[in-house]
Amino acid sequence: MNDQEIQMLVAATSMVLLILLITVIILFVFFQKRKLKFILEKKEAEKRYMEEIAKSQIEIQEQALQNMSWELHDNIGQLLSVARMHINILGTQLTEGNKEKLDDISEIVGKSLQEIRLLSKTMNTEIIQNMGLVKSIEVELDRFNKLNFLAASLRIFGEERSLDIKEEIILFRILQEFFSNAIKHSKAKNLEVTLNFESDRLIIMAQDDGVGFEEEKIEKGSGLINMKSRAAIINTEFTMKSAKNKGVSLTLSYPYK
Repeated sequence: MNDQEIQMLVAATSMVLLILLITVIILFVFFQKRKLKFILEKKEAEKRYMEEIAKSQIEIQEQALQNMSWELHDNIGQLLSVARMHINILGTQLTEGNKEKLDDISEIVGKSLQEIRLLSKTMNTEIIQNMGLVKSIEVELDRFNKLNFLAASLRIFGEERSLDIKEEIILFRILQEFFSNAIKHSKAKNLEVTLNFESDRLIIMAQDDGVGFEEEKIEKGSGLINMKSRAAIINTEFTMKSAKNKGVSLTLSYPYK
């Protein structure tokens, strides 16, 4: 075999090896893309699955709240109304001194009845849908002020606009969870809520002046998980900050649909 034949053989062998190498690279890139696509599709499917579970849980919770609202308004509310009516009738048959004591009891029953009616409003999904987000927040904060839970205030900036009804309810439930924590756990005296209707999104800020918490200790709490999962369903940025004895602040950034 002469030098020319050897060179041709080497060239042919190199060409074959180069073709094999290119084929291997193409196949590798192809399968990597397929693998990446499969992983992304799997993650997307898992995300949709988790969203469906979260939506189902929210629907179940909303139905439970609505049933409780009806129960409070129709049954317990009626019982308190009847009790107050009998107290007032009894008051006409007592002496002036005893009547004054009975009036105090009647006032307590009346306040309890008012509280139940207000509470049933903020639990009933249909009423929230009719009132809208802003009015629902106003009713809830007004309830806190009337019952002296704390001093609550609401400020609104920008031009108010209508949002998706179902998503308004989710935003309101997130705020309710925050309000509940402020009243039950934070020992707050003041609660401030701000709604800022910007051109492309609604920024909701809520701040209390309570004892706060250490964030690493509360990260896995069910209340915080519920708020975060609800926010994720409607693509809302969720931020909660706190420090011991420095209150808690919540910020929701909701993009308009």
